[in-house]
Amino acid sequence: MRPHVELISEHDYIWHAAELPQGEGKAHQRNLSVDEEDGSSSMRVDFQSKWGRGPGLHHADTEYYVMSGSMTLGNQKIGPGGYIHAPKGVPMDSIVFEEGTQILHYREFGDAGFDRTENAHVGRKSDAYGDILVVDSGAMNWTEVPNAGPQPGLLIKYLHVDPVTGFYTRLVHSKEGWTDHRLAHHPCYEEAYTLQGKMSYNFGDLDVGTYFFRPARVKHGHFVSLEGGATWLLRSDGELTNWYTQNEWLRWGGEAVNYGPDGGRMTYSQSSWDLANRPHARSAHDLKQLEDSVAFQRAQGAPDKDYHQHGTHVDPSLRALGLVDDHGHAHDDHSHDVMAEWPEPSVLEHPEERTDRAHNWGTGRNYKQNIGQETPVPIISTLPVRSRSRGRWDGDGM
Repeated sequence: MRPHVELISEHDYIWHAAELPQGEGKAHQRNLSVDEEDGSSSMRVDFQSKWGRGPGLHHADTEYYVMSGSMTLGNQKIGPGGYIHAPKGVPMDSIVFEEGTQILHYREFGDAGFDRTENAHVGRKSDAYGDILVVDSGAMNWTEVPNAGPQPGLLIKYLHVDPVTGFYTRLVHSKEGWTDHRLAHHPCYEEAYTLQGKMSYNFGDLDVGTYFFRPARVKHGHFVSLEGGATWLLRSDGELTNWYTQNEWLRWGGEAVNYGPDGGRMTYSQSSWDLANRPHARSAHDLKQLEDSVAFQRAQGAPDKDYHQHGTHVDPSLRALGLVDDHGHAHDDHSHDVMAEWPEPSVLEHPEERTDRAHNWGTGRNYKQNIGQETPVPIISTLPVRSRSRGRWDGDGM
């Protein structure tokens, strides 16, 4: 499985020799995220010299996106914004990258292996499907996302959609001022590399070169798109359904064994409300945008909740446990066990939809709502991998 990476700048990754077998030339890569079980990975690759490789077959579904410079596929030259999807087991023509070219490179459901073939028309595997796809994203028009959130202003270019798995790769642009005051989780994983602009959200600031890989059902949100808007290359391993949460909280605790007061007593229990009692990174501008997002949603006649920044109101987890009333006043009788009323999480997991890698809650699946079927609950993620020098994490939304 891939780790939860949120939020990290690519500049905090080290360079490795590029994992591009059967080629000639010099290139290095930064590994944005890697699945050590099946070889799936996301990388930024820079070419230090002219680099080339003959025709052949990839061991994985493979994608190339040119950020700068150029590559040539057979006799077709591809510049910035060019995208190639090469399905696993489908022969691809020779490729050449010019010195100085920078790309995003993805492998899914397989490793970096590459088998040379005599030409681009022989050797197709019997179980392969699809063909080599070449897209010039610069020649495509931006279209409005059907469900952009509470406000318009989210645009998309579909680069590739897998008709079998539902896996899809797209460019997404949020216009300056686009805001969503809710947290979302999805049935599929979601990853993105920031190509342009800046956006503020609960895990940090998405600016150029920042990256996240978010497993299925991890909550995220409170988005505010800043000056100039922002653009990402974004990928998901299934249809992106949005399930929204507001006024979120998390409370945990346990019995200490060899730490805490008196060496074995734990008196500290923490919630997301407590985590954000420290100074948070939300500016007055962000808070105003988030409140305006609520107002816009309600103006459309949609149900909604007020937006409350963490640490500014009564901790809702204490209300849910019956420890305080709506005004924060403690109840006299705490004898009843509110926790006994909470559902057993396993009843919301839909194990029948997770027949492989069932141990990995973050493995994405296509999800279709059935009558009477519960929506899968969010995963409470561990502390995300994050940038040591450029990112931040303030607990806002865990």
